[in-house]
Amino acid sequence: MGTEQEQRRKERLDRGIKVRSDGLYALMSWRELSYLTVPRMVLIVGFLILPLIMPSMYWERVISIVCIYALLAISFDFMAHFLGLVSLGGAFFIGVGGYISAVLNHSLGLPPLVSIAVSTIVGALICTLVLLPCLPLRGVYFAIVTLMYPLFLARLIEALNILGGTDGIMGLDSFPGRWIEQYFMILMVLGFLFGMRRLVNTDLGLVLRAVKDNDQAVRASGMSITFYKAIAVFIASAMGCLGGACLVHIYMWAGISLFALDFSILPIAATVIGGSGTLVGPLLGCLILVPISELLRAFGTLRIVFYSLILVGFIVLRSEGLMVYGQRKYHQFERWVRV
Repeated sequence: MGTEQEQRRKERLDRGIKVRSDGLYALMSWRELSYLTVPRMVLIVGFLILPLIMPSMYWERVISIVCIYALLAISFDFMAHFLGLVSLGGAFFIGVGGYISAVLNHSLGLPPLVSIAVSTIVGALICTLVLLPCLPLRGVYFAIVTLMYPLFLARLIEALNILGGTDGIMGLDSFPGRWIEQYFMILMVLGFLFGMRRLVNTDLGLVLRAVKDNDQAVRASGMSITFYKAIAVFIASAMGCLGGACLVHIYMWAGISLFALDFSILPIAATVIGGSGTLVGPLLGCLILVPISELLRAFGTLRIVFYSLILVGFIVLRSEGLMVYGQRKYHQFERWVRV
């Protein structure tokens, strides 16, 4: 036994893999392939079986709400970490996408899936155009402006009694079936998640990070900073508008509660808990926070106290976020190899 141990040594699992490439095409053995694919497959398979293991239809609906918040959290993480724009406009995106889909379905009679697709694109265009004059702003100034839009639109709808006023638009069509609703939302989240992870590693992602780090150097290279920021805002707002469009067909109603600040605050909290800059971290944070929010609903407004305690605990004890901590531990796994 001692001789066997003398001929072996411990080696980290990721030795040599990260040096060559993060892409699957550069891997040579099934062990290296599994090293990168197993975490992804756990996420995909685990997410796909969630509706099957939920104890009731109520908790199946919670999974749909998790997906909506996950879209907002991923868009927030994308803009904040890769572009340097801290957006508090999650409620703005939800409201615009939700009301457009509601009008298309209620007034024009479009099926839910068609109205969702149209409102995602049209809503993203509207949000991008509205935020276009604000793109030169950075930091807290951009955050404050994006926070004002949902408050302004909610009071405008209420004061002018348009789009149903305080009663909202009722009688919207729901998804054709609960399984279609569940898996449509899940597939959209997984599609945007892996699509965004691929996007940030392309040339466009490199330019966006350059805009965040040194926008003057990008401008000196002859590239339009406003153009690239507008592309990023369009992508982020499309995710939010998709979530809002799905939300109104889940509840079959659209009202000024779509502009509630929960849609702006909870994605930030989920990003803090899951880990900023990972994209999958905000999804993990939503999987934790949204069910906890439902479990604490009986406490009424006191659940904000529990939210605060959870956030303070994570900021003090795990300020990097769960996903960053988990990735580091995963890369530190070791195995015995022959010398």
